[in-house]
Parts: sequence; C-alpha cells; structure tokens
Amino acid sequence: MPELYGTAVEEVTGVLHSAHQWVNMTDVTVQINATHTASTCKPALGHSFAAGTTDGGGDLNFTQGAVEGDPFWDGIRDALVGEPSNQSRACHHPKPILFNTGEMNWPLPWHPQIVDVQIITVGSVAVVAIPGEMTTMSGRRLREAVKQELQSEGAFRDSEVVIAGLSNSYTHYITTFEEYQVQRYEGASTIYGPHTLSAYLQKYRGLARAIAQDRVLELPVGPEPPFFTEKLFNLLPAPRIDRKPLNTSFGDVLQQVLPVYRPGDVVSVTFVAGNPRNSGDIRDKTFVTVEIHDNRTNTWEVVYTDASWETRFHWLKGSFQRSKATVDWFVPAAAPSGSYRIKHFGNFKEKKDVFKPYEGTSDVFTVTDSFYYQ
Repeated sequence: MPELYGTAVEEVTGVLHSAHQWVNMTDVTVQINATHTASTCKPALGHSFAAGTTDGGGDLNFTQGAVEGDPFWDGIRDALVGEPSNQSRACHHPKPILFNTGEMNWPLPWHPQIVDVQIITVGSVAVVAIPGEMTTMSGRRLREAVKQELQSEGAFRDSEVVIAGLSNSYTHYITTFEEYQVQRYEGASTIYGPHTLSAYLQKYRGLARAIAQDRVLELPVGPEPPFFTEKLFNLLPAPRIDRKPLNTSFGDVLQQVLPVYRPGDVVSVTFVAGNPRNSGDIRDKTFVTVEIHDNRTNTWEVVYTDASWETRFHWLKGSFQRSKATVDWFVPAAAPSGSYRIKHFGNFKEKKDVFKPYEGTSDVFTVTDSFYYQ
C-alpha cells in the first residue's frame, strides 16, 4: 500500500456527489432494442451454482455449463423446497433452476428482492457501489455506461470510474447476457435472470445522469426494503444469571495494572465482569475506555475505546456463572507521556429480565519514554 501512494501521479480533489436508490430487482423492465423489452426475474440459483468454480469445485456430481436439469437432484429439490413455477423457469431460461430462492420465504426470504444502487463521486473519480460480484466484461460495460453519462454534460470530462463490488448488500454474481447463456458457475449464480446486467446498467445510467445534471434530489427514493425484526428468532439460549466471587462487586479489579509502562508495552487489567451478551444496550457505547489525565483541566479524556486497534477485550466464562474480563492496551510508540487509567463498562443479569449496569476502573498508571523514571 505505501508503494501505491508513493507512485501516485494525480491528486484527487473536487466536489463530493452521491446518488442512491432502492430498486426492486425482481421486476425491472429493460429496453432490449427499439421494439423489444424484457424483465428481470425472481431470484434463483442454477444447477451450475452447486458445481462451484474452476478453482474451488463442489463435492457432488454437478458440473459447470449445465443448461438442463438433473432428474435426481430436481426430485430432491421438489421434495425438500418445492418445484419452481413455470414463470420462473421461463424467465431464467436457459438456467435450470436448482434453488428457486425467490419463491422460498421460510423462515425469511432466502434472497433480497429490493437492493440499493449507489454512485459516489469525488472530483473526477466515480465509485460505483454495486451489490454483487461482476465478471470482467460486465464490469467493463458498467464502467463505460457510467462514464458516458457523467461526461455527457461536460462536467466530468476526465472521469475515472471504479467498481466497488459487494457493496450495501450481496446478490451473488452479475454476468453479461452472453455469459449467462453458457451457465457456468457465475451465470448460474446471477440470481435475477439473463437481463440482470441490463437492469443495473439502466439504473446506474440514471444515477450518473442525475449527478451530471445536478438533479440528484429529483431522483425517486424507490421501494424501501422490508425489516424482519418481528420474525427473527435466536437458537442460542439466553445467558444465565451473573454471579461474582465472594466479597466482590461487578467491576472490581482482580488483576491490577503496574505503576509504569513505556511505549511498546502492553497494559493489562482484569475485572469482575458480567456476560457481555447482557449488555445489549451498549451498541452505541463501549466496553472499554483508555483515558489520559488532563492536568490543565483536572479531567479525564478518552483516547481509546473497544473500537480502537490498540485495545483488546477478552471475556472469560468461569465456573458457577462467574466470569471476568481482561482489557489489554498496546501502548503506541507515539503515546504521550502522562497519567492513564482503564475503565470497563457492562451490565450484569441479577435475575430474569433484570439487568443492572456496572463499571470498573484500574489504578492510575504512568506512561513514559524515560528510562530514568522513579
């Protein structure tokens, strides 16, 4: 990575633009030519999907390039998940459908129907965020289509278009119409049918055109995807009641920090802890803070959290429903000298449906790069 930055010859500067839409990819009408249209399909995976790729094949007797089904596997499919509808068969032709995921909705839909399309431009660079894996040729066609629309108004004459695949969602592969006809692994994994790429080209052209004409605010939002929170279920048993060692409280320090550390050292402290799964309300907070003392204001300032590369949070489940948490801080080479402390936050389960917050604080310790510290 440093080599790439070192050999860069052009600095990217300019205005930031962004265009985003939700799209029902199961029902996009595409213009094939002046007289004919086609439509995308409900999601489905073909027989060659189960064959795997050339460099990572499957273990069963599926092969790439299958344009006809196998009576044995089709019979198993029909018995387990049901037979594909005639509409899906016709829409996905020549793909022989193995899993008709667009018609499989238990316990939740197996594939998304509504996905998002997005383009972000920074100066002359356009990042095309697409929810799938593109083949080389489909990527070329998408880049060219977006580039044409951006340059159509003259504002993006030297634009560079970059494909950012697997963005926002995942919808398997996106092949060209010609690649789809061959039905290798990638074509069998193009879940919205043979006109998937054409639909994406149409949608991304619209986004690029809106950016070029400065009319992004006029774009329709599109149909927002459903949320399935009411249908979610969890096979993992609920955590049991948290207990603590005799004569201790949650947050008490079991293993204390040392008085002095130097850059490059690892500071470690262990607390009496509750099960982290009992801290469901901590999503926007943190289990850990590393804080430095500001002598000017006599206050503590957070410098690292559990989201920092420099910290590690280890939870160890013990016997009799007792557990402990160890916090490690890898002191950076550039850490300022000063007084520090480490804090741990969490919740413990006192009894069924009763959760109580706790916190613990280490002793104050010093970080210094001096070898003569007393």
